[in-house]
Amino acid sequence: MNIIPRDDFPILARQVHGHPLIYLDNAATTQKPRCVVEAISEEYYNVNANVHRGVHFLSQQATDLHEQARERVRQFIGARSTSEVIFTRGTTEAINLLAAVHPLAPGDEVLVTAMEHHSDIVPWQLACQRSGAKLRVAPIDDDGQLQLDEFGQLLNERTRLVCLAHVSNVLGTLNPVEAITRMAHDAGARVLIDAAQSAPHLALDVQALDCDFLAFSGHKTYGPTGVGVLYGKEALLDQLPPYQGGGEMIRNVTFERTTFNDLPYKFEAGTPDYVGTHALAVALDYITRIGLPAIAQHERQLTARLLAHLRAIDGIRIYGHPTAEDLNPVVSFNVQGIHHLDLGTLLDQLGVAVRTGHHCAEPLIHRLGAEGTVRASLALYNTTDEIDQFIMHLQRVIKMLRHVP
Repeated sequence: MNIIPRDDFPILARQVHGHPLIYLDNAATTQKPRCVVEAISEEYYNVNANVHRGVHFLSQQATDLHEQARERVRQFIGARSTSEVIFTRGTTEAINLLAAVHPLAPGDEVLVTAMEHHSDIVPWQLACQRSGAKLRVAPIDDDGQLQLDEFGQLLNERTRLVCLAHVSNVLGTLNPVEAITRMAHDAGARVLIDAAQSAPHLALDVQALDCDFLAFSGHKTYGPTGVGVLYGKEALLDQLPPYQGGGEMIRNVTFERTTFNDLPYKFEAGTPDYVGTHALAVALDYITRIGLPAIAQHERQLTARLLAHLRAIDGIRIYGHPTAEDLNPVVSFNVQGIHHLDLGTLLDQLGVAVRTGHHCAEPLIHRLGAEGTVRASLALYNTTDEIDQFIMHLQRVIKMLRHVP
């Protein structure tokens, strides 16, 4: 079952250790369609010049592509204005940006969940250490679902920010971010959504969600590495100080005083990855042409097939996915008596790329009572045949490891 021409992604035709590549590590990064790679080459060969600073033709052309990419992102996430779209190096830098500039004071609280990626934990730990604020953690149940009652009890008049993943990168849990945003706003708190794992799979509308901030990465949405986005409501971004100093983020500079540029440039010091932003726009166009509803349906069918096959294997434990409708394309599991690293290593020898370890979510892995897991994560180019081949290879590896003395 294909929804796209597989040759749009030349790397998928590779062989690894003499076997056809089965790439199931998409939660870490996605492969890039030919049109994205060609867009990068085309710009470097024909349009390369620094943006915003030049009156010459190439600079103006590169600037146009860069700002058209900002508009493309605005459309993709449903932002009100391009002033609300800040280009970063990825989700991690976007969250660090906000953690560095958002005001916090002694007695303030930042509320995260127990399923967060390290990039939505560590920046807030550092911000709390600097400010004297306190980091609070909303618990999850044994099925990997956020415990909303306890989450609500942790919200109080001291909560300044609620920061949570839209979709867990370990469990595939889809958090009810609209309801959580309403709860947070009722308590007077602002909301940051980590959309790294939802942007490639689900339609985003920041105005409908009413979140205050949202971050995602280009490389997980079939775009290049080193490019990402921080969305923020314009009125809130206007209140925040700059993140870094340098060129582009300034209006006037003297040795006595500097005045800062308008949004979004106030937060974009230095030369941006203008080639990368254009390539990101091409990737978003690619996703949009296929259609996020079609992508979601395809991936849900693959995830259902994967879960059904896995559940038929003796001794397997799947984390999360407690209901038949919970089909986000991230599946983490372990096999009783076999180390996750051994499984991943032998699967690699058969051409299967999966992720093993704690997936930059060590507190969550400990909450699950594990040292690590095997994670298979799916994308729009994966097929039912790949799922079946993966299960066949997994069963072979399990059989081999169970017979090792």
